[in-house]
Amino acid sequence: MLFSSAIFLFIFLPLILLVYFFTPTKLKNACLLVASLGFYTFGEKELVLLILASTIVDFSAGIIIEKGFKKLGLGLSILTNLSFLLYFKYTSFLYENYYDFLDLFQLQSTQLNNFPNIILPLGISFYTFQTMSYTIDVYRGNVKANRNFINFATYVTLFPQLIAGPIVRYKDIQKQLINRNQNIKQFSEGVERFIIGLVKKMLIANNLAFVADGIFDTPTDLISSPIAWIGVIAYAFQIYYDFSGYSDMAIGLGKMFGFDFLENFNYPYISKSIKEFWRRWHISLSTWFRDYLYISLGGNRKGKIRTYINLITVFFITGLWHGANYNFIIWGLLHGLFLIIERLGFDKVLLKLGKPISHIYTLLVVLITWVFFKTETLTDALNYILQMFNFSMPKDINLITYYMTKEVFLAFILAIVFSFPIYPYFENKIANKTFYLYLKPISLIVLFIISILYIAVDSYNPFIYFRF
Repeated sequence: MLFSSAIFLFIFLPLILLVYFFTPTKLKNACLLVASLGFYTFGEKELVLLILASTIVDFSAGIIIEKGFKKLGLGLSILTNLSFLLYFKYTSFLYENYYDFLDLFQLQSTQLNNFPNIILPLGISFYTFQTMSYTIDVYRGNVKANRNFINFATYVTLFPQLIAGPIVRYKDIQKQLINRNQNIKQFSEGVERFIIGLVKKMLIANNLAFVADGIFDTPTDLISSPIAWIGVIAYAFQIYYDFSGYSDMAIGLGKMFGFDFLENFNYPYISKSIKEFWRRWHISLSTWFRDYLYISLGGNRKGKIRTYINLITVFFITGLWHGANYNFIIWGLLHGLFLIIERLGFDKVLLKLGKPISHIYTLLVVLITWVFFKTETLTDALNYILQMFNFSMPKDINLITYYMTKEVFLAFILAIVFSFPIYPYFENKIANKTFYLYLKPISLIVLFIISILYIAVDSYNPFIYFRF
């Protein structure tokens, strides 16, 4: 069930809000748990049993750890979660590679042709990492094990962030699970944040998705350099506004129900290094890998060579986390490689070159690596990059005019402007102005209505991170 769907906006959300606010305080978590399980079951049906199994195992693992059987409890949690993740997300990938390997030696078996089609459960990458962070924190002594199953299950299944993050750590909301401060101000902030996220998704991301998907699906020998650049820039903005918009909606929904989730994006396209980019992009994932993998591997405490190995390992797994595809792995390794290059001294060079050059460098690296993220094969990615840099003139001007409609052009302008912290800057400047107190709610209502119109006409509405 997409947040940007009519059934969610006009049936599910109003109904759960109505029931939730009339539910006694002691039963609010149970109300949210039932709603969240219903939300997940609506799309995934029997696969809801998987998230319930993960919840039961991690709830039990936390208690086992706290009773003194630390390695047993942690091992149970990690083994169970990674087994689920490996089976549902990577078994087909491993099978295909094994099949290709046997094909090299003409050793194919007819039994291999009957390999079952494994369905990827929505959000499995997010909720497995979320529950593992809980058991690891209990193991490290950072949090106490939760002894209330309803509260813990609510944390795991909470529908605002269940299927696409942000990855919420138990230690960040453990107090809110027991006692939440709910008031009109927080609720209104949640509504505002949700509308902003919906606008990002419907007005910017979806319009640019039409361009990106169309250009990337066109054979590379039929596109010119300018068109290739338009395609990758459109994709860069699409994935940012798609995912950050969904995070905004999740954070907004959390506020409506009394939760404060941490920020997941902080204007990543203003970064002046790849290191800075990863401090601003998908913050809940990058900090998860830093705290639970990079530091566990030794971080930067065991010498330079070991630090570089740890970085490459982390970004190899970061790429693999995004999907069972070699292009995701290459995307991750390239980011890890540029982080190492910056650590070797290039960061000092960037400081001397100045902010504009550093910004251009970062955008070039990010844009080129997005090509690997978007395409299915290494050959597709390399061919596309070659087209970006062959500097040929458009072979068919109609291709540009076809994609660059007024709506798309406006989406590009909005994407560029709001990739900078313009909104918070002006809000701080005019927040107390009388005209703004009236203009802001009116503007939000108008933007919400426009977004609804896009939903009503069933406009192009893909969501990238459902794949993960």
